[in-house]
Amino acid sequence: MLRVLMILAGLLAHAPPALAVESAPVTSPRATVTILADQAAIAPGQPFRLALRQRLAPGWHTYWINPGDAGQAPEVTLTLPEGAAAAPMRFPAPQRIPFGPLVNFGYEGEPVFIIPVTPPATLRPGETFTVTADATWLVCESVCIPEEGAFRLDIPVEATARPANTMLFAAAEAAEARPAPFAVRLGFEGRRGAIEVSGPGIAPGAVRDAFFFPVEAGLLDNAAPQALGVRDGALTLALARGHAQAVPARLDGILAITDAAGLRGAYLISAEPGPMPAAAAGGLPLWQAAVFALLGGLILNLMPCVFPILAMKAVAIARLSGAAQGAIRAHAASYTAGVVLSFLALGGLLVGLRAAGGIAGWGFQFTSPAFVAGMAWLMLGVGLNLSGVFAMGGPVAAGGSLAAKGGHAGSFFTGALAVLVATPCTAPFMAAAIGAALAMGTMEALAVFGALGLGMALPYALLGIAPGLARLLPRPGAWMDRLKQGLAFPMYGAAAWLVWVLAEQAGPSAVLMVLAGGVLIGFGAWAWGIAQGSGGRLGRLAGAVALVGALALLPLVQGATPAVARGAEAGHEPWSESRVADLRAEGRPVFVNLTAAWCITCKVNERMALATEGVQRAFADRNIAYLVGDWTRGDAAITALLRAHQRDGVPLYLFYPAGGGAPVVLPQILTEGIVLQAIAAPGQTS
Repeated sequence: MLRVLMILAGLLAHAPPALAVESAPVTSPRATVTILADQAAIAPGQPFRLALRQRLAPGWHTYWINPGDAGQAPEVTLTLPEGAAAAPMRFPAPQRIPFGPLVNFGYEGEPVFIIPVTPPATLRPGETFTVTADATWLVCESVCIPEEGAFRLDIPVEATARPANTMLFAAAEAAEARPAPFAVRLGFEGRRGAIEVSGPGIAPGAVRDAFFFPVEAGLLDNAAPQALGVRDGALTLALARGHAQAVPARLDGILAITDAAGLRGAYLISAEPGPMPAAAAGGLPLWQAAVFALLGGLILNLMPCVFPILAMKAVAIARLSGAAQGAIRAHAASYTAGVVLSFLALGGLLVGLRAAGGIAGWGFQFTSPAFVAGMAWLMLGVGLNLSGVFAMGGPVAAGGSLAAKGGHAGSFFTGALAVLVATPCTAPFMAAAIGAALAMGTMEALAVFGALGLGMALPYALLGIAPGLARLLPRPGAWMDRLKQGLAFPMYGAAAWLVWVLAEQAGPSAVLMVLAGGVLIGFGAWAWGIAQGSGGRLGRLAGAVALVGALALLPLVQGATPAVARGAEAGHEPWSESRVADLRAEGRPVFVNLTAAWCITCKVNERMALATEGVQRAFADRNIAYLVGDWTRGDAAITALLRAHQRDGVPLYLFYPAGGGAPVVLPQILTEGIVLQAIAAPGQTS
């Protein structure tokens, strides 16, 4: 036995160093990292490869060259013998790694980063080629931890190189992006962009998914889904600009394409940006966006959101009967100015928030529980004013004082209030107009929002253009007071609806706060009305204190959360990008409904088109997965999906057919027939 051990010891003494092809590891609970070589012995002057190898703990990840919204790529500094040279480190093709509202680009599992090295030709067999390396890397899970390590490799020099780690390096090379065999075109218009690649093998049934990773950080909105369009011979991806101020003269990146079998290929892309590819532009020219905005604003007057404000309009128009033409024109101009300027202000706010990287879209203010509570109290105040509890100038008295002497402020604020409460609704033509506007420059976007306001104000503005139309209205009389009092009830109904919206957003505690605030508003209105009748100051003070008490409840409303989170209900499950990808990988068709509790258009569509027996039966028969994205309190991922489809508000309806391909985008006003036709003929878009 002793003789055997002595023989083994002799063999080990003459064996090459055990760590000649991989360094000692640097280990933490999060990662095990080494430097290794693809040759057990190198030959003079013949290139070989080193690699930084990371073995990450489950749930942890590291980063690509462009880490996405946060992170840092690994870095390696080599010290080599004199005369040797190293090329830049190569990175595998990255994956998207969502983290809350952010999206990072990087790796999980065991990424390997290759570094080509050329040793000097002056080396002699028998010498040792020593490599030392200092490396830093960042690993993240729920927290991010920077790590570092020092490494050493002593590689023998022989006359003929001896390969090592062959399979590992082959896998690492396969994970890298390859030169693209496609013709590439890409371009940007405003905040939108697109990339188009064309070549053999691209077809609707052959491509399941694709994503473009830019090398330059900040160029694109990383969280925005890239809407895929595939036709025979070409595919297009919609891109959304990020916070970078300028587009580079040449754009480099990696295009990852997943085929119908689920295999992912990555291709190096490098192209000079030019005009937006025609197949992906999809944007409207300014004149067409303005026309659509005008029509959408006009139709918005017929949407349920604006019905409460029609009470004020009806009383105002009735009071104009018999008025002088100059007064009619003035009130029409005041109301039109209120609507148009409010749309311009709202449009400017949206453009500014998006330019600053915000996630605001059409109706975004209703994602705030405090705003919803304030609107409920305002509707209650308007109703109490119309019922005669008190009298006050400004928006709450707009209905009663539109045509009164000096009531032009009332006309103006009636228009402003109409715009504010109209935002939960989206009329036909509006989605295309607003989506196009927010992809334009600031002045063009404001022109579109101005056209939207002009369309909404158009029926009333006609009285300013042709004041003689007022003669057709019935004469003022006692009936107007009864009408005004009766029209208070749509306001109470609007307040009740907003309380229900708040219940969906923030739960019972928020409802309790808004109801308590409603009691204070009611008491304040009553006290103010008593003071107006008697001239006493005490009632006015009590009313003011009650109003301040109600406003003090708003922070509590904003901070409230539902006792049970809004989740899946019978027949559907919550939307997520990963869930859509999983279902499509299974070959299932998917119907996505992006909605919000405050969106009346959404609720009408759900009741009249999506919840019908025929549609539900069709979903079941075709094994269609029904996913609902809830934008009630705002959601960055849903906002990104809306932007990817040139929408800036809900509703949005998408149908992903089985077998891959781009989703069908359904109209914003649905019928049962439209839904059934879309899921029966997925190749046609609406």
